[in-house]
Amino acid sequence: MGFDKALLSYLTSFFTSSKLALMEKVLSARTKHLTVVIEDIYQPHNASAVIRSCDCFGIQQVYFIENKNKYQVNPKITMRATKWVSIQRFVSTPTDHATARCMAELKKKGYRIVATSPHHKHSTPEIIPLDQPLAVFFGNEKEGLSDYVLEGADDYIYVPMYGFTESLNISVSAAMVMKTLYERIIDPREKIDWQLGEEDKNELRLDWLRKSLKKSDYIIDDYYKNNNTKAF
Repeated sequence: MGFDKALLSYLTSFFTSSKLALMEKVLSARTKHLTVVIEDIYQPHNASAVIRSCDCFGIQQVYFIENKNKYQVNPKITMRATKWVSIQRFVSTPTDHATARCMAELKKKGYRIVATSPHHKHSTPEIIPLDQPLAVFFGNEKEGLSDYVLEGADDYIYVPMYGFTESLNISVSAAMVMKTLYERIIDPREKIDWQLGEEDKNELRLDWLRKSLKKSDYIIDDYYKNNNTKAF
């Protein structure tokens, strides 16, 4: 559905001022300067925990790459975070490699491809440059990221470990990385234009209102019938 200003105004009439104020508060904290990419995670609770962390840390976009494993939502873990976060899937076909397509799209949008790996101790979330939007890739629980990502990445980050274990659980690692990067991005000293533009905000307002309204499809259809217009 495309953006319809009149429809947005109509849907807001179904919500309390406090609910609308909360949405605006969350919108003001959302960013696309940082996005998260998950490659072939096969444990639903880990993938769902990452989604939940993205919502908590203001990250609007999450990309799932499904070469081998399909992402499955665990609603007990996400706590409905999938309702608020924009998820895009890239699925491999016999003639199309999902990772390649995802990386190409992100680079076209101006993102720096950042691979997370305990074996590439090039940088950490505390010091990696933020002058360019970051797409941070996390691999699956057993094998990590594919060679395709590791060889095609623009930069690498790792979380330093101080014990015998090589790395953290994927969901814990992702949460730590996201929190550190997000707090740096919104720091006024970094001078980053990190907030969403008005067009993105309007699209999300409409999407969030629709998802929060019971029988929203019926209400929207009725709106267009009464106004003699058609949905986009």
